Amino acid sequence: MDQNFKVKVNDSFEYNFKSSDLNKLDLLKLSKSKFHVLNNNKPFFISFKKFDFHNKEYILNINDNDYTVKISNQLDLLIKEMGFSVGSSKKSNEIKAPMPGLILEINVKEGQEVKEGDTLLILEAMKMENSIGSLKDGIIKSINVKSGETVEKGEIMIELE
Repeated sequence: MDQNFKVKVNDSFEYNFKSSDLNKLDLLKLSKSKFHVLNNNKPFFISFKKFDFHNKEYILNINDNDYTVKISNQLDLLIKEMGFSVGSSKKSNEIKAPMPGLILEINVKEGQEVKEGDTLLILEAMKMENSIGSLKDGIIKSINVKSGETVEKGEIMIELE
């Protein structure tokens, strides 16, 4: 089934894509975070500089220019259209794995104070490094994972006070 996506670049430009549009790209994967794309006979060298999977925000370097890219899928667009806030999840004190993966590094310690958006850990999933950030200000109550361990989707990785 063809999914629709809205992509916002640098909070200025919006583009609508379908998942089938991706199949039309002349794309060559150079490494897990670097790609070469040929579009209308123009080459584009793309590298992912930062991944924030939870917020669906990425920083890409395309031909030596950095771009902040935010991706919304059909569900995100429907939630926004209905006037619901995704911020209700900020009430949770649990940081859960958004997908199965491997814990590459943990950037916090128990008892440490964190601010909303601070990177708590790096999760490798689908050969991509994903920064998992704090959903709110708080203090690290417990860390339930270790670097090098694998986690399942929905597994509680970190708890906040």
